[in-house]
Parts: sequence; structure tokens; C-alpha cells
Amino acid sequence: MDQRKVTVAVTGLNNIDSPGPGIPVIRGIRESKVFNVRIIGLAYEHLEPGIYMRDLVDKTYMIPYPSEGKDALFKRLLEIHAKEKLDVIIPNFDAELFSFIKLEKKLDGVGIKTYLPSIEQFEERNKSNLSAYGEKYGVHVPAGTEVYSTSDLNNILRSMNYPVMIKGKYYDAYAANSFEQAVNYFIRLSAKWGFPVIVQEFIRGTEVNVVALGDGKGNLIAAVPMRKQYITEKGKAWGGITIEDPSLLELAGKIIFQTKWRGGIELELIRSTDHRLYLIEINPRIPAWVYLAVGAGQNIPEALLMLTLGMEVNPFTRYDVGKMFVRYSYDMIVDLELFSRLTTTGEL
Repeated sequence: MDQRKVTVAVTGLNNIDSPGPGIPVIRGIRESKVFNVRIIGLAYEHLEPGIYMRDLVDKTYMIPYPSEGKDALFKRLLEIHAKEKLDVIIPNFDAELFSFIKLEKKLDGVGIKTYLPSIEQFEERNKSNLSAYGEKYGVHVPAGTEVYSTSDLNNILRSMNYPVMIKGKYYDAYAANSFEQAVNYFIRLSAKWGFPVIVQEFIRGTEVNVVALGDGKGNLIAAVPMRKQYITEKGKAWGGITIEDPSLLELAGKIIFQTKWRGGIELELIRSTDHRLYLIEINPRIPAWVYLAVGAGQNIPEALLMLTLGMEVNPFTRYDVGKMFVRYSYDMIVDLELFSRLTTTGEL
């Protein structure tokens, strides 16, 4: 079968201790039997490791930070498109998704496809809206509330038991065992990600995650659950294993069906000591551990690309249980000349 040639731009090349999903997404696409791909990296920082992974990324362009707004982003994407004739963009960061969703029609108008949730879907699963989300869709969620000041934090913590979870607007979460710790985390997270900071009930149990893919019509195209085996100080899975748990797949199918979710999604859950499943977070994109799903038999990045291009995709019906992933650090040697070229021209 002849492979279809496509040019795909991918963000999230920061393969560091809190890795972006870009590199595992690219690895899945590179292993596709359907596509012959040219990968264009879209980077925010000059030292994102994926920029220099020449076997995975064909060319990289710097793009403006999400804080600069969608107009600056669209202008830059048009410049890149003029050179590369992009077919598809796969954004992989929560903070950039709002702009990409808002630009979806304009991008489609110049021939660039995306496959993203609607603004309504994106906003209703925000951490700050999780309680209402759980009530609307009949899912157990920890009690939580938004915090905008230390006085807010003090008032809320009076009615909660320690430990409590202090969560950033987009990323990062810490378990606080005292008011002093909670204030420290609040200041750190608000400075990094802005407001609100979310204070959430701490649920004791086992952390489990599901990566899933929805077609926007309520159909679950893919889903793989895993249990975290090794967790970093930042709460990131550095090792995990696929598990057999029909209740996780049932929950993923229920959420995809009820919300008509379009695109990749990650459900972060806790199986409590009394065996209840609590939904603690919904990430509106493919997670950084997605290559485990590829290794277990569900190439979710390839399926996402097929959906984006309007191709028919049959839902996956199985995956391998007991497949593990283990992350590792790897030193690349890069010439300073490459870094200098990127900083002066904005492309490499």
C-alpha cells in the first residue's frame, strides 16, 4: 500500500523532567504504515530537546508564546505555512489550545487541518469547573474550589483536612500538609501559571490514567489505561504499566459519549481505598506517556492524524496488558552553531 505524504507540525518538544507530548506523538506517527510524514517542530524555547532530534524532527520553527495572543500565532503560522505547506497541526500544550481552537476555522481556510475540542468542551473540563463537571456527567470528583488570594486560601482550608492538593491552572500539583506549605505552593503556582489556583480534596488510593481518542460524535476510537509505577516530585509518571480494568474503559467511553469529545484526552483518576473511581483531572490533549499506548497496540497519534484528514478509522478493540514504559535521560551533543542559527533566524 502506498503511503500518503503529509506535512505535520507538532508542538510540545520539551522532552525534559516534565515532558511535553510532542516527541511521543511524533514517534507514533513515524511508525505509521499509512503515512509518509515530514515533521515540522513548533517550539517556544530554544533548548527544547526535540528541536535537535534530527531523526524525528525534519525542521523546527520558533513560535510566539500563548501570552502573545492568537493573532501573533496566526501570523507566524502563515509564515511557516508559506514555506512548508502544512497539512496538519497537532498542538500538545494546555496553555496553547485556547488559541488553536479559536484559530481552527482560519487555519482550515488556508488548508491547515486540526482536530480539537470545541471551546465549550475545553472550558467545562477546566480544573476549576471539575465539581460541576462531575455533577453534570455523573462522575465522582474530589471537592475543590478556586483560590485567588492567601486570604481565600486561609478561609477554604479551615473547612478541609490535611493533606490537600494545591494545583496550578494548567500544570503542576502538590500535596500540602500544613497551611504554611499550602501558601508556599499557592505563591509558586500562581506566579508560574496565573490564577486561579485550585485547592482540591486529597483522595487516598492508587493513581490510574486513561489516554483516549474521541471522534466528536460520541464514539470512543481508542483507550488504554495504565497504572503509574514511578512518579517524579512533579507528579509525572516516569514509569507505568498497562492494566486490565473494564471500569476505566467504561468511564472513558461514558465521558466521550456524553461530551462528544473531539480529539485526544487524558483522564487522571484515583482508585480510592473503598474502590471508588475519582476523576481528579481531565487533560484536553494527548499525554506524554502516549507511546505506551502505541507499544500496547493502539497507535493513537496515527489514528488522530487519520481523523484529522477525514479518513475512516475503525475503533480499537484490544490492547496488550502488562506492557511497561520506563523513561530515561539521554545526553545529546549539539553544535553551538545550530543553537546560534535557531536564535538568530527562528528556524533550524
